[in-house]
Amino acid sequence: MDFNRRRKKTLTSNPSCYNPGLPERAPIPVEVIFNPNWWNRNYGISFDKPFYFDKKQRIENDLRMRQALFERFGIGEPNPQPRPIIGSQHVAGGFVVPAMLGVSIGFRPAEAPWPIARNLSREEIMALKAPQMETTWPMDQFIAQMDELEKEFGYIVGDFNTGGILNTALELRGQPLFMDLLEDPELVDHLFSIVTETQGRVAEYVRSRTGTNSVSTNRSVLNVDPGTYVASNCATQMISPAIYEKNLLPFERELADRLRPFGVHHCGNNLQKFAEHYAKCGIVFCDVGWGSDVAQCSEKLPDTFLNLRLNPVRMLQENAEAIYRDTRNLLLAAGRTSKVGVCCINMDYGTPDENILAMFKAAADWHPQS
Repeated sequence: MDFNRRRKKTLTSNPSCYNPGLPERAPIPVEVIFNPNWWNRNYGISFDKPFYFDKKQRIENDLRMRQALFERFGIGEPNPQPRPIIGSQHVAGGFVVPAMLGVSIGFRPAEAPWPIARNLSREEIMALKAPQMETTWPMDQFIAQMDELEKEFGYIVGDFNTGGILNTALELRGQPLFMDLLEDPELVDHLFSIVTETQGRVAEYVRSRTGTNSVSTNRSVLNVDPGTYVASNCATQMISPAIYEKNLLPFERELADRLRPFGVHHCGNNLQKFAEHYAKCGIVFCDVGWGSDVAQCSEKLPDTFLNLRLNPVRMLQENAEAIYRDTRNLLLAAGRTSKVGVCCINMDYGTPDENILAMFKAAADWHPQS
């Protein structure tokens, strides 16, 4: 099976998926995100602080990344032009909301930004208040840049990964939060309410300026509704569904009501255990973490777009035939030809190009009876 063919002439209306000779059947959308080390070592792009905060460098890097994706894989536009980007749509990792709440952020040339947990005391947590965006770093800086870019270009694109309630709460409180979930409901409710309000303010504002607020969380929302808000539930797999339902679900329902259309990023291997709870939020999009029971998820979320995530470690270490089978098996388990997509996120330097093309080919070839 030849997976090495460059596909620059068979783009569908979705600029990041391919449909080689399959009319009368909607293609399965595919999205890819590479780890900063892939970009750094292949193209020399540095992900230190200016990547995010220097508007000229941000626009230049966005153009370089779009050009590279087309030249290497045929993804996107053949001749991309500079655009007024406020937040990159080609890397994963969020820092804006924790930074607004006083969390220190580390930046390195070949890594995503990482929040350094504050490990706040109970007294410090109870004193937290939702910050004002206009006067709080980094949103004050980004708002000023939005104004400048809109004045220059007439519009703005891009957004920020606002993270998840539990993710950010852990970055503020640290590991004691797991005991708090059992022993200190007052602290948990206060902390979750502050994070929820901060995320809501940022997401509402950014969507009002750019039309999106979660493409930087997962590009796959472009295949559903670009305005979809996606809650990043990376840490949810670390708690039980019962604790989620009791402590976290009420705040996620609040976000859902505030920011519809609403979706969930669940990169853990146990989405099937939380799917019924997520359904109570009326989600239109859901990331299905590798290792989850895809068939159960499909059954429990029949009206939700399921974004099936491949394993970036297998993408790095396996061959193209294995990746083709992985992709096909995920789609077979989902049992759908609509409201389903495929992605692989945070692929490392050294990931074979033919493996990425194999994922695209498997999606293009997919049919439940084939």
